[in-house]
Amino acid sequence: MNSPFSPRDASRRRFMTGLAAGGVVTGLGLWRAPAWALTSPGQPTVLRGATHELTIGEQIANFTGRNTRAVTVNGSLPAPVLRFREGDTVHLRVRNTLREDTSIHWHGIILPANMDGVPGLSFAGIKPGEAYDYRFTLNQSGTYWYHSHSGFQEQIGLYGALVVEAREPEPYAYDRDFVVLLSDWTDEDPHRIYSRLKKHADYYNWSKRTVGDFLRDARRDGLDATLADRKAWGEMRMSPTDLADVGGGAYTYLLNGSTPSGNWTGLFRPGEKVRLRLINGSAMSFFDVRIPGLKLTVVAADGMNVHPVTVDELRIGVAETYDVIVEPSGQDAYTIFAQSQDRSGYARGTLAVREGLEAPVPSPDPRVILTMADMGHGGHGGGHDMKGMEGGCGASMKGMEGGCGASMGHGEAKPGPAAPATGHAGMDHAQMDHSMHGAGMAGMQSHPASEAGNPGIDMQTMAPEPRLDDPGIGLRGNGRRVLTYADLRSLFSDPDGRDPGREVELHLTGHMERYQWSFNGQKFSDAQPLRLNYGERMRIVLVNDTMMEHPIHLHGLWSDLEDADGNFQVRKHTVNMPPGTRRSYRVTADALGRWAYHCHLLYHMEAGMFREVVVDA
Repeated sequence: MNSPFSPRDASRRRFMTGLAAGGVVTGLGLWRAPAWALTSPGQPTVLRGATHELTIGEQIANFTGRNTRAVTVNGSLPAPVLRFREGDTVHLRVRNTLREDTSIHWHGIILPANMDGVPGLSFAGIKPGEAYDYRFTLNQSGTYWYHSHSGFQEQIGLYGALVVEAREPEPYAYDRDFVVLLSDWTDEDPHRIYSRLKKHADYYNWSKRTVGDFLRDARRDGLDATLADRKAWGEMRMSPTDLADVGGGAYTYLLNGSTPSGNWTGLFRPGEKVRLRLINGSAMSFFDVRIPGLKLTVVAADGMNVHPVTVDELRIGVAETYDVIVEPSGQDAYTIFAQSQDRSGYARGTLAVREGLEAPVPSPDPRVILTMADMGHGGHGGGHDMKGMEGGCGASMKGMEGGCGASMGHGEAKPGPAAPATGHAGMDHAQMDHSMHGAGMAGMQSHPASEAGNPGIDMQTMAPEPRLDDPGIGLRGNGRRVLTYADLRSLFSDPDGRDPGREVELHLTGHMERYQWSFNGQKFSDAQPLRLNYGERMRIVLVNDTMMEHPIHLHGLWSDLEDADGNFQVRKHTVNMPPGTRRSYRVTADALGRWAYHCHLLYHMEAGMFREVVVDA
């Protein structure tokens, strides 16, 4: 039988530079109404249609003046933009020309388990010199992305945008349609980065507080409060500036594969409505996105349409997508500014009426300093004054049973009364009193027995809240209207309609100094799968016991996020969990098979924050 494909010569190697042009191997787009591709040099390759061959290969990239190994798809970094139509039956033959196994996961696409692309769960992976045929029907529309689920290939180039055009007219109008794919590039071997994090978790934290910071804080807050603050963080052996495990010291932040100096440009005509499909395809970086001079009207989250909400800025977690509409007029150029959460760098591009124009690039916001409130110990107000914290946290972190000592246990964890653990390595609350559900829960947070005395846990939260209306660390009170999860409301009601039949609570746990990450204190290799019965409607409650933000992705099933009162709010495929939060979502187990469930911070997943979910008939 003749193949429907025309294979490319995958053995060639191409030198790619990103210093001046800010781009890599690319193709030119076409104009249509609305215009979906771009005309400036260095734009991503776009593949349209239901049948393609994708060749995964190794090439040399140069974004910083240094030649570095990259993993590419059809010679492109990022991988080509794939544009399908809702209802298409997609056939993608993926060839592996690497000397190692590879895979592609279609993030957010609902499909059979053997098409999901997770080696060891849904299939065996793609061996060197072999190919795998992905076939699935698209019963959804919106903005998604795809990436490797093998080793650290996602970090070094194997990621791309995936757009599914709606079969029916969309509930909003626009004239142009641009993908804005954010990512973090490193010249270091990601295996070396991971090894360094395991040995020195703060290796890439170049923003630690100094003596000058101490003197400034003492003048502002008083000497006693400042000493108490330093003592509290010292006893925890944590840094209040540790927002990102890997920051701008190791990363160059890219927008559609272009460095900030490359100035990716999307063209518009004054008065047009421009749809930007924001995708965070990075390995480890959260981005705060704004376009000075323009409002962002958010119309979709994770591919699903939402009631439009207009903001100045939004935070996009790793693996999340947001569709926004902007209406540029009154000036010829606008800067798309995406600063990293730790303020160590930024990606940027330009919307302009013609090539070569630029707008002023904002300076990154001030460095962010965490407080005990961010860890779930009291309200989430700013500042450094610990005296008002529950149990006198600012004075001492030891020996305070039921207070901060229990919350911030070191060495041996001191949890509250443990709820009964189920055989699913979770806590089944189907028969329990739900008075502790959501915000305003009575009493202190309980913790699973597997956290007690666990050397892989360095802290626990005792007063978590949903905080859905919180803009996030570093975004509060900045003078801009910032999107929150509370702003997101799906255009449809609960797609299932049933109340959850049971509840499973999982804790996001870790040890910063040892760089260990887990669910319920159990890394993937030691944990039993979470088992769901086919067809059931259940609630998953997540509690973040760590001081890091975790974007949690459940493969194969939708996550229907609830509001603080337990009502359906918005459908997502990735739910971000800030430190000290407790959030819940409903899941309908309507897809048989073995599915991955993990933190989408690549090195956290590798370090153990990964579970298998099994849906049985």
